[in-house]
Amino acid sequence: MFLRDESSASVAGLTDAPQGLRVERIADTASFLGLRATWNLLAHEAGIHHPFARHEWVRTWWECFGRGRELRVLLVKDGPEPIALAPLMLSEGRMCGIRVRQLEQLANLHTPQLDFLVSRWPQEACRAVWAHLAEQDDWDVLQLRDLPEASGTLEHLPPLAVADGFLAGSRPSRACPTVPLVGGWDAYFRGLRPKHRSNLRNRFRRLSRLGTVDRELAAPDDPSALDDALRIEAEGWQGRGGDAILLHPEAERFYRKLAAEAADRGWLRLHFLRVGGRRIAFQYTFEYGNRIYVLTRGHHPAFAAYSPQNLLCCLVIEDGFARCLASYEFLGPREPWKMEWAPEVRRLERLVLIRASLRGRLLHRINFRLLPRLQKERLYVLLRDLVLRGRRQPE
Repeated sequence: MFLRDESSASVAGLTDAPQGLRVERIADTASFLGLRATWNLLAHEAGIHHPFARHEWVRTWWECFGRGRELRVLLVKDGPEPIALAPLMLSEGRMCGIRVRQLEQLANLHTPQLDFLVSRWPQEACRAVWAHLAEQDDWDVLQLRDLPEASGTLEHLPPLAVADGFLAGSRPSRACPTVPLVGGWDAYFRGLRPKHRSNLRNRFRRLSRLGTVDRELAAPDDPSALDDALRIEAEGWQGRGGDAILLHPEAERFYRKLAAEAADRGWLRLHFLRVGGRRIAFQYTFEYGNRIYVLTRGHHPAFAAYSPQNLLCCLVIEDGFARCLASYEFLGPREPWKMEWAPEVRRLERLVLIRASLRGRLLHRINFRLLPRLQKERLYVLLRDLVLRGRRQPE
């Protein structure tokens, strides 16, 4: 049985719209696990083409990162039929140094994006979700990170919240570079900047002096592959910055469990760049919906002068063209080296809804007035760029 808290939202004046929707709150693990078929059906009907909204991904995330958080998954039904799902959780933490009770998606920086799953009636589904949330007094802030810029949630939720006296704001989260695999490899490669093409050829030539250079697609049942990938990442810039997966037990568990789950479903593609048979760089990717998603990557620092990550990008993208895939998705933030490859970006937004208390008004002012002004200051930009250059050295 679901542990449920039901509310309804009336919808008037819309042709063929349902007369009322019902919201069930899923707050226990057993019921959450039992949602798998419904969850994945809604993701499919919502037209979501990435794997990050699937139950397998979110369940794995919850098993690894859910400690100290409470499930608040909301299932919207039109009569007996599920039409939408809001994958939320409740936790206590700090925003801008202020302690808050926060509702968020079942996600963190290891989930590239996650939105509400809505099969139909997006405005009415958001209205039903908001009607339920507005009645609850156990949260101060609703923060939805990394929503697609065309998200119905981003469009419909803020005006509902503002109408009820809440504070709302959104700001750009990140822009993820993407390479559409159209027009053929030769035409695409010719379209890259001449200097970039020249650098690639020179580095391939220099590296080949150390041995044969090739791309290895590791077998899903190769026990050494993921161990080698995580070791390479820890030896590189991620390890020096303290961000390496092996330095964080929850993250290591997540990527190992995710790899096993994805291998069973045929999604996992673990690519290595090898020289003389030695693995020197990797890309941990999913191939899903005819797209390549780069979840994490790394290279051995001893080979940094050869730009091994760029060389591996070249080989993986060329292979994607050869197999008529749709796109190569870098994920993560926009960075200059990625934009050498990517003619487009997928823009994501962060939505924040805040209860209009004295503390809430202070949070809103900091998030949407003070920080945007600060981020335009030259000193802030210089310091930010200095930190990023120190931590993001993929080549």
